[in-house]
Amino acid sequence: MIPILVLWAVPRSTSTAFERMMSQRGDHEIAHEPFGEVWYSIGNDTRPPDSHVQYRPEFSYESVWAELVSAARRGPVFMKDFPHYVTHMHEWVAPPTAPGDAEVQFLDAFNHSFLIRDPAKTLTSMYGQWPDFTLDETGFAEQRALFDLLTRRTGTPPPVIDADDMLDDPHGVTAAWCEAVGIDFKPEALHWGTTEASELTWYETGTWHANLAESTTLSRQKRDYVAIDHNQLLREAYAACLPHYRAMRAYRLAQ
Repeated sequence: MIPILVLWAVPRSTSTAFERMMSQRGDHEIAHEPFGEVWYSIGNDTRPPDSHVQYRPEFSYESVWAELVSAARRGPVFMKDFPHYVTHMHEWVAPPTAPGDAEVQFLDAFNHSFLIRDPAKTLTSMYGQWPDFTLDETGFAEQRALFDLLTRRTGTPPPVIDADDMLDDPHGVTAAWCEAVGIDFKPEALHWGTTEASELTWYETGTWHANLAESTTLSRQKRDYVAIDHNQLLREAYAACLPHYRAMRAYRLAQ
């Protein structure tokens, strides 16, 4: 099995745009937030508005894991997901995928990397779509916890890229990330055509990826963000998330 190349991100961090670039490469099978899909599909009480995620009783973490392993046995896989969808997995042990298979450390099946972004931008963007989001859905604490865990296990911090660095220099930062994770850089993958927002996610409908659907490259989007001090929810969330972002930013790849 080829290790699954994974980008662990937080919501509203341009991670789906990064995934779009990886899809353009054409050399990886793409897994879009597979654990997030099962997290919402199996009946989690909290779910994003305008997402219309359908309850699928046959869906489970075991079935998602089996699909990922099967794909990785066929060839290279790139997965984008959020750590807060999987941190409940006790001891990070993945279940067997077939009779006779042994349990493996879930984390050992991946080639890990991280995408971070200033919470002043992710939180206000999230607020625009989900004005009553909870701190549990921001993902910063879980992202940092996973980063720290991997660093302790290997003795080396996994590659980290900052979304703002990437949007300022898509070519340079993407090339640095490719080198860090051990794949060839393909500059032609930085350009694509417009598409329908529903093609970018497992959401049946929704506006979460409307701007990306109209984009053709990694670039800053014009948005009217509310100020981070707009209300108590944003102020408290920002105070809670900022230390995690700053701690990981210290390890971001140099341009």
